[in-house]
Amino acid sequence: MSKKQIIQDADFGLIIVATRKLARNITMRVKADGLYVTTPPYSSLTSVLRAIAPYRERLLEKREKVQPKPFDWDFKIEAECFHLRLVPSHLKNFTVRFVDDEVEIGCPENTDFTSQRVQNLIRNAIMRALKKKAEEFLPPLVALLASRFGMSFRQVKISKARTRWGSCSTERNISLSFYLMLVPAHLMDYVILHELAHTREMNHGPRFWELLNDMTDGNALALRKEMKEYHPVF
Repeated sequence: MSKKQIIQDADFGLIIVATRKLARNITMRVKADGLYVTTPPYSSLTSVLRAIAPYRERLLEKREKVQPKPFDWDFKIEAECFHLRLVPSHLKNFTVRFVDDEVEIGCPENTDFTSQRVQNLIRNAIMRALKKKAEEFLPPLVALLASRFGMSFRQVKISKARTRWGSCSTERNISLSFYLMLVPAHLMDYVILHELAHTREMNHGPRFWELLNDMTDGNALALRKEMKEYHPVF
């Protein structure tokens, strides 16, 4: 179990410090809701802030990339497996249309994008569209990859988790975040293979990583590192 402390910060909003027994060094990850820091046991908050100081400017640049951008007419999503754009509509209400492989969020022509209510409406519409597409796309992909590697699972559930891409229960039930629809296809495969590997090895011990490495052509650690660069931004 990790012990967490939260520091209010003028730049990051929150600095979330987690102490872990197995940590050897202080590591930092920027997310939309703050800076996440992992420290070895007995690290003081003073030492944590001292460690952050030389990297603060670079970390703030990364934060700009993961901060949610306000929705407007120019907003669109062009992920490998999910495409969405905002289009003007003569209707008074916001609408969601699925046109071929693209999602269109219809916005009244006089939409005030500075309104927080409007921002929330659009965000919720996008999340509903993501969930629908994920429910159509991800379970068949899990079945395909499971068949390819001779693995079995009970069911796939789609969640709205923002901090966890996937999980696998001891009953071999797999849960996947609908935000997976926004990452490149090879990383989507990696997350699914990671959870399928848990149907045989429930922990993250050497046998788990050996199995996952075999399933990813020896690229498990590289894919894991690449995956850490992606964060939901709305």
